[in-house]
Amino acid sequence: MSKMIKGHSPRTNLTEWLSYLESLHSVEIDLGLKRIIAVAKNLNIAFPESTVITVAGTNGKGTTCAFLENAFLAQNLTCSVYSSPHIERFNERLRVNRCEVSDNALVSAFETIESVRGDISLTYYEYTTLAALLVLMAEQPEVIILEVGLGGRLDATNMIDADIAVITTIDLDHQAFLGNTRAAIGFEKAGIMRANKVVVVGDTNPPSTLVAHANDIDAVAYYREQNFTVEQGHNNIWHWHSGDRKFSALSCCNIPQDNVATAIMVLSVLADKLSLLLDSAFINQIIAQTKVAGRMEKFTLDCDVILDVGHNPQAARYLAAQLQQLNYPKVHAVLGMLVDKDATNTVAPLLPEVTQWYIGTLDVHRGCKAKNIVESTQIDSAKVNCFDNVSQAFKMAKKNAKATDLILVFGSFYTVAEIRRLLV
Repeated sequence: MSKMIKGHSPRTNLTEWLSYLESLHSVEIDLGLKRIIAVAKNLNIAFPESTVITVAGTNGKGTTCAFLENAFLAQNLTCSVYSSPHIERFNERLRVNRCEVSDNALVSAFETIESVRGDISLTYYEYTTLAALLVLMAEQPEVIILEVGLGGRLDATNMIDADIAVITTIDLDHQAFLGNTRAAIGFEKAGIMRANKVVVVGDTNPPSTLVAHANDIDAVAYYREQNFTVEQGHNNIWHWHSGDRKFSALSCCNIPQDNVATAIMVLSVLADKLSLLLDSAFINQIIAQTKVAGRMEKFTLDCDVILDVGHNPQAARYLAAQLQQLNYPKVHAVLGMLVDKDATNTVAPLLPEVTQWYIGTLDVHRGCKAKNIVESTQIDSAKVNCFDNVSQAFKMAKKNAKATDLILVFGSFYTVAEIRRLLV
């Protein structure tokens, strides 16, 4: 049983601990490394024998991490992934050799942190990141993959010096914290780079601020279109090139191809250090294996249903391109978003592709009212209905959709989580 701490009632299980952590800090998001580093010093967190990969980016972090995880495990390396947020269970945030961390391991880590943090106030994310790192200290996997939560430079994961930094894409999101331009956001994400260490950049047009920072610290940079390229072939076949290394006749991906291309560059950089055996057949094996919950995740009920956590304009542009290729006769979109997201420019790319909109209010902290989403967009009033929650919106979409139609559920991790519970 957890001991009594600082006058609070004892916390005996994961649910009680997570509830406690939500009340510790005055604000939900409070970027900065000073607090977490101060506590981490008392925990002696270090990974001298592990290869650490930190992944940042506006979109594509989770799928890039998943591809790398599958590749390392297939090469018989031990591998852990720390990511956020989760879709259904908090334990999803930390996987060790593809197994979710146990409640007991997390509770033990929380108790250890609480015993050393003193009067230092930690955010929920900082506290849970420290807990993940403590669990990984006990496991000491050969490869650790850390997915940045927000930005990069001031994100809690950046307290760890990565051997390889990965930056997938850069676009507008979280502007209140990261800035209102790609240049400002690019600089924040560039903060995960380390001097004289490798950085792999998947964005085809990285901001000058990112490139300048890489040059300033003498990072060993691999840029898409400069150091690695993709060539499209016929029938969705594609080829990957970097210097003398080439992977040919690669298959169509279940996740964005651009993220696979970025992950392949990471694998190529690490091939000698980790004794990776890489060829086109192996890459195709990992392509076929890599599917990620909530990322173009397809279910077939009375009609096809696709769930995607996309919640910003760049993600919406990708979804629109996918819908054009899928070519369903009608698309019914179920949407729920957070109030601080750019609904106007997230909905806009999908307007030509969606037949009918079903907008639900998200009943969570920062959840946006359905009517406010509609008012901020240019959806034709004849094509939209508002609902008290996204479950009601989904049920109406199911009622109206024909067998040949598609229901697309997107806009937030919360939206996908609520609907996914109805499907699995």
